[in-house]
Amino acid sequence: MAILSDAATEVLVPLAAAIGIAFAVAQWFLVSRVSLSPSSRHDDKDALLGESLIEEEEGLNDHNVVARCAEIQSAIAQGATSFLFTEYQYVGIFMSIFAVVIFVFLGSVEGFSTKTHPCTYSKGTDCKPALFNALFSTVSFLLGAVTSVVSGFLGMKIATYANARTTLEARKGVGKAFITAFRSGAVMGFLLASNGLLVLYVAINLFKLYYGDDWEGLYESITGYGLGGSSMALFGRVGGGIYTKAADVGADLVGKVERNIPEDDPRNPAVIADNVGDNVGDIAGMGSDLFGSYAESSCAALVVASISSFGVNHDFTGMCYPLLVSSVGIIVCLITTLFATDIFEIKAVKEIEPALKKQLIISTALMTVGIALISWLALPAKFTIFNFGEQKEVSNWGLFLCVAIGLWAGLIIGYVTEYYTSNAYSPVQDVADACRTGAATNVIFGLALGYKSVIIPIFAIAVGIYVSFTVAAMYGIAVAALGMLSTIATGLSIDAYGPISDNAGGIAEMAGMSHRIRERTDALDAAGNTTAAIGKGFAIGSAALVSLALFGAFVSRAGVKVVDVLSPKVIIGLVVGAMLPYWFSAMTMKSVGRAALEMVEEVRRQFNTIPGLMEGTGKPDYANCVKISTDASIRQMIPPGALVMLTPLVVGTFFGVETLSGVLAGALVSGVQVAISASNTGGAWDNAKKYIEAGASEHARALGPKGSDCHKAAVIGDTIGDPLKDTSGPSLNILIKLMAVESLVFAPFFAAHGGILFKLF
Repeated sequence: MAILSDAATEVLVPLAAAIGIAFAVAQWFLVSRVSLSPSSRHDDKDALLGESLIEEEEGLNDHNVVARCAEIQSAIAQGATSFLFTEYQYVGIFMSIFAVVIFVFLGSVEGFSTKTHPCTYSKGTDCKPALFNALFSTVSFLLGAVTSVVSGFLGMKIATYANARTTLEARKGVGKAFITAFRSGAVMGFLLASNGLLVLYVAINLFKLYYGDDWEGLYESITGYGLGGSSMALFGRVGGGIYTKAADVGADLVGKVERNIPEDDPRNPAVIADNVGDNVGDIAGMGSDLFGSYAESSCAALVVASISSFGVNHDFTGMCYPLLVSSVGIIVCLITTLFATDIFEIKAVKEIEPALKKQLIISTALMTVGIALISWLALPAKFTIFNFGEQKEVSNWGLFLCVAIGLWAGLIIGYVTEYYTSNAYSPVQDVADACRTGAATNVIFGLALGYKSVIIPIFAIAVGIYVSFTVAAMYGIAVAALGMLSTIATGLSIDAYGPISDNAGGIAEMAGMSHRIRERTDALDAAGNTTAAIGKGFAIGSAALVSLALFGAFVSRAGVKVVDVLSPKVIIGLVVGAMLPYWFSAMTMKSVGRAALEMVEEVRRQFNTIPGLMEGTGKPDYANCVKISTDASIRQMIPPGALVMLTPLVVGTFFGVETLSGVLAGALVSGVQVAISASNTGGAWDNAKKYIEAGASEHARALGPKGSDCHKAAVIGDTIGDPLKDTSGPSLNILIKLMAVESLVFAPFFAAHGGILFKLF
């Protein structure tokens, strides 16, 4: 028996979620104390004395600066809110239709019967009718979708609330600005981690009221939660990615290359759309993505546990082990955050990136101790885990090893990603140096870097898979994925910090603030660009483990004894599955290209037709560029989304579970490689450009300055890399997860009625 009682578990999980939400609210309150109202700041003399600026603006009235920042922030917030509402309307229709599909497909497994049937794994127990499993799966699907929407929307709101405040704090020094941006990121990180945990826990307890002793059916229906989360994440990532990159490419190509004006120059008509895109793509889309990973890894672990000794013996604390790991993660991340905001003070630009990396190390080290503690308290010394028809005996320390190896593999992937994407190291500096001979050599070096960056992460994932599977079968892989995501609150805080800092720099430029302020916001942004790449590495690595765990659960649920790669049914699936990431990438890249083409033409038109725009006397039409990005992204996100959502349904229904097994395996193997190389290539090109622009070393100054041929070559590389790192690469990890979880949800239908074509011939 476990030391931790069921009653204690009932209290600990929601308590940890409540603490996380309270901490997020506290961080938001601290950020809100930075005023965007000029009058209130000067009315309070004590506040004015306490906030004496380290450097006053050069020749600018303080009232005008604050008012201008507030105006720009309002425009960005309105654009982001408008886009998300439009996107959610379209996706809401799709989700409603798909919810009906889930109910009809799963309900038809036993002809919409309302009779109970003997459970497959819990001998002597009657399981609930398939019709009610279909109903509860549909409800959990909608719950996951709504939670994903709320996570992304809240993240966007706090980011657009904090960007101008970060800009204003940069006048007092880089340390103040860093704390504001990081606290804002922490609001999103803790809200998402806590809400995801709380909603899942409440759903399990509500479903238990109906299911009672039928834990097999209960956790089978809970898998819909992960499907809903990832479905919304797919459209959020693809739609947001198309939006942000269309605006970014349009702004860069016409503004920086053709007109030779700075990034975020207020004369550029696409500049507001570009800043809006940072929030809807890198904040809302990324938040939904990582929520989907968390939901799916939890669901995969719960499904396997429900047909193991935890489920058969009704060991509630043992069943909730994945939720307890996430609960400990929230507390650990809370302590870790205090190191960045309260314990270690940032005083110089060079301290920013090390401070962010310390967050990863501290959270990983503390989480290792936390996992050991919860494994000892919540698990019996010995228990059995379902392993393809058999029960495998596992110890609590074996399960600790599985979670810990996932956690540390994530850290390794993060650091390798940083090495290949940060301009502090030779790979990116080599890419920057290649710009001396033009854009072509820059592109060649960048592609080579991306391919090479795949090697160590894949070995880390492979070792994690081998060890965790050897110790605890598919459950071991599921909890390893959960281990990688256990510090999700810290990871999201670091991730969200990047776009907030990027927006802060844009606002500083548009508000006409001094070059010293822009240098500080650029330093914050450069560090955030690297940590964003680390976040994408985490997301892709966890996606590989999550999709493999879901694949194992699907194979068990669908009754596939062996996936034989020599079988023609499996081979055709493998080949087609390996092709899907390329098809999906082609669709998303072309979508960005089409949207960017419209944006470039509009920006050129405004520069050519609006009198005095280049001189600064005319006003650009920002709204038209925002509309182009919105319309293009909504229109272009449907085909790639439909490809991912329909593939498992079509393959499973017409070709059967064996071919679908091959498709899932092929998509996993090929998708992970393409995602890592695309994300790292794009990140390297971006930081190579920033390396030249910053001119912080003798080598960088020799390549610059801004506007030189070398810099223009770097901008072209960055422009090519934008859709790779912010649209195609991050979306691919959703492709492999979503197809796997969708196959798992529909497994009973595919097992009963799938393979229509093979039955006919």
